[in-house]
Amino acid sequence: MSVKIRLARGGAKKRPYYRIVVSDSRSPRDGRFIEIVGTHNPLVPKDHEDRVRLKEDRIKHWMSVGAQPTDRVARFLDAAGLMKREARNNPNKGLPGKKRLEREEAARQAAEEAKAAATEAAAAPAEETAAE
Repeated sequence: MSVKIRLARGGAKKRPYYRIVVSDSRSPRDGRFIEIVGTHNPLVPKDHEDRVRLKEDRIKHWMSVGAQPTDRVARFLDAAGLMKREARNNPNKGLPGKKRLEREEAARQAAEEAKAAATEAAAAPAEETAAE
């Protein structure tokens, strides 16, 4: 059985409140869990003490028996000093997608063709007046 330390959503619509729970990885997000080991309230300011509350001794116990935290919970644990989370690096995340690049390339080619046509049209009447 794979055990996860993850967030379970509660609260009203548009007013989220999360419990940090230990649960079987196959159970639903808000479904059955083994133990509540903390809370997270995203509506309070980031520096407020009630934003994230952790039962550190229980989290250490569950991690010692093999429970794996999700990425968001790992961030909380890293901030609390319970574990070290390696920063992720995705250099392609900020780059535009393939379709956008294709559209920009097509627009650039169309602009170049229009500019070339305009320069040809401007040069053609000058040659006709020189021939007369």
